[in-house]
Amino acid sequence: MVLRRIEPYGVAMSNQGPLAGVRVVELAGIGPGPFAAMMLADLGADVVRLDRTGGGRYGDVPGDLLNRNRRSLAVDLKAPEGREVALALVAGADALIEGFRPGVTERLGIGPDDCLAANPRLVYGRMTGWGQDGPLARTAGHDIDYLALTGALHGIGRAGERPVPPLNLLGDFGGGGMMLALGIVAALYAVRAGAPGQVVDAAIVDGVSVLATQIQAMRRSGMWQDPRGVNLLDGGAPFYDTYECADGRYVAVGALEPQFYAELVRLTGFPLDGDEAVDRDDPANWPALRESWARLFRTRTRDEWAELLADSDACVTPVLDWAEAPEHPHLAARGVFVEHDGVEQPAPAPRFSATPTTVRRAAPRPGEHTDELLAEAGFDADRIAALRAAGTVA
Repeated sequence: MVLRRIEPYGVAMSNQGPLAGVRVVELAGIGPGPFAAMMLADLGADVVRLDRTGGGRYGDVPGDLLNRNRRSLAVDLKAPEGREVALALVAGADALIEGFRPGVTERLGIGPDDCLAANPRLVYGRMTGWGQDGPLARTAGHDIDYLALTGALHGIGRAGERPVPPLNLLGDFGGGGMMLALGIVAALYAVRAGAPGQVVDAAIVDGVSVLATQIQAMRRSGMWQDPRGVNLLDGGAPFYDTYECADGRYVAVGALEPQFYAELVRLTGFPLDGDEAVDRDDPANWPALRESWARLFRTRTRDEWAELLADSDACVTPVLDWAEAPEHPHLAARGVFVEHDGVEQPAPAPRFSATPTTVRRAAPRPGEHTDELLAEAGFDADRIAALRAAGTVA
């Protein structure tokens, strides 16, 4: 039984994204794995999500945007017949995504060796925090733990204060899911060029470390100090920071280059009477400068500053909340947020001139497309009915 592909690999349908024709099997998980699958699905891949039968924590968040643009088949992977279903799907796929601890899929009989035996050209993508090997590989962890070990968490926070978790954007989604998506696309390209199928071991600790390459380089050149909150890009510099305004809301200032700082000074009338315009390039002056800028920004509301500094190179923007962001004129003009089935959500990114991407499907209910996908994989109606009766699929 071979799963029918929509198109041969590499043949893109212009209205479905650059990965149209690529089939991906996703073993349902949470966080970075689904994000990688969403990225591939947003780019046009036909992603089939294998959800659990009978509910459970995976796939049970109604309308979870991370699960958009896919179809769902609910299957019990612990049952022998469930393994048969999974391998039938794998046989017709280009890639697989799984985010379990090392060894789990091997015990289920759908590990890399099993799947590559069924499909030697398969790209087997593995998403973990610690990686497939190493002393911590089989232990639990979360975004904050991976950031802590790589040094990244140490560098995030105010001077003299404790490190601050930066949501879970840096580890789970930047160093994890995005790296896995890139790795799968690169491996697919290699397979297309004649390489055999292979395993992509995407570990969040690896990805976060790579994301910090510039900071590591700056440390080695003497341009970055290890104490947090005292550097150019970590809130240490008063011209790269956030400031409270008269209404209790905030603006973000990113006037790094001298010409942009000069524009900021010119437009704001800095400094206020009684404050001194000291040399900004001497870090010894930064505390005094920060106090002066803080006093100035408290003289107007956030939106008054935004209006004054709009369309300039002063590099000041309002700090918008989640609800305000979609309404900003620039984001609205670019369509950074889109609406699908009445749900506002981030639009697929990046953009492509010849193979545009779109939100094609809302997040499916677990098992919403079970019969459809089994039929595509070659299972006849009687076999599907038997699988349902046995509770293997739902």
